Amino acid sequence: MTTLIRPLNARILGFLIVFQIFFLQSCSEPADKFFDTAVLNTNTITDFGTPILAKHIADEATEYPNIPSSKKKGDEAVNYVKNNLLYMEKTLSDIKALSADDEKRKIIKQQAIAVYELVIPVYKNEYMAYAKLCDTKASPAQKEQLISSIEKKYTAEFEKRFTSLLANGKTFAAENNIQVNWQ
Repeated sequence: MTTLIRPLNARILGFLIVFQIFFLQSCSEPADKFFDTAVLNTNTITDFGTPILAKHIADEATEYPNIPSSKKKGDEAVNYVKNNLLYMEKTLSDIKALSADDEKRKIIKQQAIAVYELVIPVYKNEYMAYAKLCDTKASPAQKEQLISSIEKKYTAEFEKRFTSLLANGKTFAAENNIQVNWQ
């Protein structure tokens, strides 16, 4: 009887080892999923620190006198920023959950986290303040002063981090045959 149990235990142990190997390999995301999460998602923040983003936020609060349907409740710009924040925080969480099983993935993951960790607090504070100014119909001078401050304070660092992430992302995409239109 004991001679029958030993081969059975050896087979089970062998099966468990093989299972663990396959399980550990499956923990790493495919290259395209990793790329989409860490690099491609940044397309939603490319306008950070630019007049384009300021215009998008301001447009949310714009009313047109002869168009009754354009009447605003007074919180549209703030809600726009809040929704962007929710998406960015979810994206950051997804990036942090990525497995980085080689040096290139580790670098890209760290760079993507650094980009979002720069952008999110600015959205929470400065862009939220700007959105409130837009919703309350503050003077153009007040709004321009805040947007100028954001540009001067954060744009250079954002561009540095973002450019570095994209450079590594392009290399990663090429090495993994991921087709990307970089325009």
